Amino acid sequence: MRTLKTGFLLTALTLLLVFGGQALAGNQGMTFGLVLAVIMNGGAYFFSAKIALASSGARPVSREEAPRLYAVMERLAAKGNLPMPKLYVIPQAAPNAFATGRNPSHASVAATQGLLELMNDDELEGVIAHELSHVRNYDILTTSIAATLAGAISWIAYIGRWGLMLGGYGGNRDRRGGLEALLMLIVAPIAAMLIQLGISRQREYAADAAGARLVGHPYGLISALEKLGAYNQRIPMTNVTPATSSLYIVRPLSAGQLFAGLFSTHPPLPDRIETLRRMTVTR
Repeated sequence: MRTLKTGFLLTALTLLLVFGGQALAGNQGMTFGLVLAVIMNGGAYFFSAKIALASSGARPVSREEAPRLYAVMERLAAKGNLPMPKLYVIPQAAPNAFATGRNPSHASVAATQGLLELMNDDELEGVIAHELSHVRNYDILTTSIAATLAGAISWIAYIGRWGLMLGGYGGNRDRRGGLEALLMLIVAPIAAMLIQLGISRQREYAADAAGARLVGHPYGLISALEKLGAYNQRIPMTNVTPATSSLYIVRPLSAGQLFAGLFSTHPPLPDRIETLRRMTVTR
């Protein structure tokens, strides 16, 4: 069901991009929007992982440098019948982690130094299982495409606003078209952001459940989420862009956050924890 919802939301984003182009520039704008969607999706497919790792400051880590991380990853990857992803460490005190890569064969998992220091073995196992579930479900590709499409819509709206201000419209028909274009410029970026948030939240719930099943119980992940929530309320992260914040297991704290609950890329932590606790009742 969550996969169907995600597919529907991705389709809505693509249609919003295409019809946004049509509202601004007719059939030529629609064609431009479609071509832009294809190009942007292609860029997200091949380069989103490198961009996410570079922007976070992640560095490759060897088995000698992080033996516990390698041991947990190898055990869970074998249990989930997944290739061993590349491992990275982010030199940040706030505990957090993310996975990236277009498919399981090209996956990478990055954990902050704070996560490795603060999590016990069961909690680390829960976090890594969550991230491996993102990899197995191709969630990283899905959220990267969603973020790229939403960014393209916002970019078109930005260019369109300048076009309306500089070009203007004349005549009744053009005035009507101008009103439609103006409405699209206002509504489309907001709709794109909300759709992107919906996709990200759906995938977080699914990865929590799949990660708990991979480990065999949800207790480690529950404890990890409680600890992540407490520490990430106090320790801010640097080098986190809006485009990459959705990749992390919990929303990183950064300066100037407003309306965090409504516009967060992640479901509320209490809701995620309660959903996992219900799994203990149904097991």
